[in-house]
Amino acid sequence: MNKLDIYFVSVGGQGALTVCAVIAEAAADFGVPVVHVATKGMAQRGGAVCEQMRIGREDVSPVISPGKADMAVSMEISESFKAIRFLKPGGTFVLLPLIWRPAAVMLGKAAYPALEELREEAEKNRIKLLVLNPSLPLFGAKPVKENIYLLGALSSTELGSIIPAESLRNCIRRKWPKAEDANMFAFNEGAAAL
Repeated sequence: MNKLDIYFVSVGGQGALTVCAVIAEAAADFGVPVVHVATKGMAQRGGAVCEQMRIGREDVSPVISPGKADMAVSMEISESFKAIRFLKPGGTFVLLPLIWRPAAVMLGKAAYPALEELREEAEKNRIKLLVLNPSLPLFGAKPVKENIYLLGALSSTELGSIIPAESLRNCIRRKWPKAEDANMFAFNEGAAAL
């Protein structure tokens, strides 16, 4: 069985914990074991969120040591710098480069990191950086849900070789049947984005 260790970061309110819950449920539907844990700030909107997920593994700690993750996923540029150190050389980093400025940046007491800094760090560590377009596609007149869009993009990475995209789609349909059209559009747009 294939194994994949993924380190997720975002800020509260973006839906990263939902992304992880969908992956875990879809994996269970497909018979793939998963252990995962959220380790920070999930209850606070705008606070740092971190989730560690180990797919294809049983009877192991969900905690991923620095330098050991196969993949990192970030939904916010500044949070990406927390995740990159968890990737092993040659790992894959999927970034939805949204910006959520912390109070110190808004007050002019700190600078917001540039995406180019992350690119340099990735190159230095031989990390494959996949950057999604931060301008989310529109469904009707509204931007799609960023977490469903990200799930679609992840289905086009190594994750899709372990958990088929259709298993992820089925889980999304079950969880939000009233939003099926919008969610399938978002998922498919994300899958085509990488």
